[in-house]
Amino acid sequence: MMKKTAKKKGKWFGKMAEKEQNQQQTQQEMEENPVQQEVETETQQTPLEQDSSEECQKLQQENDDLKDKLLRQMAEFDNYKKRTVKEKDELYTYAKVNCVETILGVIDNFERALQTECSDENFKKGVEMIFNQFKDTLAKLGVEEIEAMNQPFDPQLHNAVNQVQDDNFGENTVCQVFQRGYKIGEKVIRHAMVVVANP
Repeated sequence: MMKKTAKKKGKWFGKMAEKEQNQQQTQQEMEENPVQQEVETETQQTPLEQDSSEECQKLQQENDDLKDKLLRQMAEFDNYKKRTVKEKDELYTYAKVNCVETILGVIDNFERALQTECSDENFKKGVEMIFNQFKDTLAKLGVEEIEAMNQPFDPQLHNAVNQVQDDNFGENTVCQVFQRGYKIGEKVIRHAMVVVANP
């Protein structure tokens, strides 16, 4: 029994001695070749660095994509605001044009009334004052009378109902206005009804 125990202890001490000898040999090799140790250390760190670099590139790409998306949305919103303002202005102008168009007949009648002979000067003066007030109100709305008399004929502004030959006027010139025309800015409410000389 004692022989077996001594034999086991001998094997155990032998393994421990061998292990210690291997450790000492490895330590000695590392001390003798520090460059190889450094290379091995760097080699062990490389996968971690590669993972970190790939993660940074991925995050940078995501950041760039988000910036591009944000810039696109900002541009779309800016275009939307501009389009909304333009549509609002056009709608407002359209509403004014329709409103003014319905009362142009009243203005025409005022003009005819002022051209009619009247024995009551005070009455005629009162009608003239109302007519001028009417025109001032339209001017505040941006309504302008289209120039026609002695102007070159412009189909964008004038509606020719007759043509005459008259040496007193130049070529293709408006020589008579049957009905005044009006506009708001560049928007024509009603074309001027005219006679054109020497077309």
